[in-house]
Amino acid sequence: MNQTASQHAEEFGFELGDIIQEWLWDDDVDDSIRAQIEELTGEDLVDEDYDSAVDGVIIWWRDGDDEDELSDTIVDAYTVLGDDGPLWVLTPKPGRRGAASSSTVQSAAKTAGMNAATPLTVNSDWNGIRLRAFGKGR
Repeated sequence: MNQTASQHAEEFGFELGDIIQEWLWDDDVDDSIRAQIEELTGEDLVDEDYDSAVDGVIIWWRDGDDEDELSDTIVDAYTVLGDDGPLWVLTPKPGRRGAASSSTVQSAAKTAGMNAATPLTVNSDWNGIRLRAFGKGR
């Protein structure tokens, strides 16, 4: 199990019993991050087809994907997110295949009506950035 992912699972802001929705999964995602979230919440991650309210969201994003698609995904994810729960965009770190610039994520977040708020080093290959609706938190 990746120790960094283990240390940071709680820093996502997820809690026991939370339902976490995962968007844009692909075979390059880090399964240790997913496993730690599932262990922390005690629940399996649900995919983007899940149509009930969720307590948190992770979006896997890579450079080369359409920025407008990221904005649309953020909007779609936020509509099922209850009570301003944690919404994270996870991107490969600089130097890794698919690394996205923080300005791309920030621009997409702004277009979606969100602020890019809290950065997090998730592990040696992935960074995360927490998004919040304008006017919510810091």
